[in-house]
Amino acid sequence: MVRRIDVSGSGGVRLAAWEFADPPKRLCGAGEGGAGAVLLLHGLMGRAAHWAETARWLSGRHRAVALDQRGHGRSERPAEGPYTREAYIADAVAAIECLDLAPVVLIGHAMGALTAWQLAARRPDLVRALVICDMRASALGTATQREWGEWFRSWPVPFATLADVRKWFAEGDPTLERPRPARGDYYAEIMAERADGWRPAFSRRQMLQARETYAHDAHWEELALVECPALVVRGPDGELGRAEAQEMVRVLPRGKYAEVPDAGHLVHYEQPEGWREAVESFLESVLPA
Repeated sequence: MVRRIDVSGSGGVRLAAWEFADPPKRLCGAGEGGAGAVLLLHGLMGRAAHWAETARWLSGRHRAVALDQRGHGRSERPAEGPYTREAYIADAVAAIECLDLAPVVLIGHAMGALTAWQLAARRPDLVRALVICDMRASALGTATQREWGEWFRSWPVPFATLADVRKWFAEGDPTLERPRPARGDYYAEIMAERADGWRPAFSRRQMLQARETYAHDAHWEELALVECPALVVRGPDGELGRAEAQEMVRVLPRGKYAEVPDAGHLVHYEQPEGWREAVESFLESVLPA
């Protein structure tokens, strides 16, 4: 069963929330979600569908909801935004409150992880536990914005077929050090067929706008304000280095660390079994049976 639920986000922006499996018949805790609720937040350029497999195994114990964030997936893409940190946090709060998920477990990847810990820091009443997947707390730097713009311009769009999409992002992308087949599948999910071929289902200009709002700043202070149990997950070939990840765990008042072998930035796509083991072990240790 796949179910879409429309949510009104900050400023009335229409957001699409998705359930990819039926929730368990009995959920414990307050509210409809209670201890059994999880909200999954994808990264920049991602979409809720990237969480489908994760949501399905979570559904054995939890109500798992994945959100298409503004500018992504089936959610609204307002031409003038805003695509600020405040807007993304307010959208996630709106989803939690509209769907009666609190106190919720937040699981975020990359930009979605930053949104998750900023929300947890500002609204501890809404969050029971937190999973941070491959997102740095240090500033990413001004140069990275330029590099991302150059990377976007290097995409050979339109792609003639989805097979071409998979091949380029798995093998042809000059930023790759080695082939990554799962990366090709990941990017195939965020393309849409147009009259002339396959193009991104989002505005690259808007993605750069969204990234601009967090790339220049460090986020350690808000990380230190997270009161709930939090797991920092990384892969050896990801963007979050081991030393920084372990420092994030130290700064978090109730932080834990997990490393998924042979994974890169897309941990949940590249090593789904290792990802599941890390997340399930954490949730079993912090949530009631």
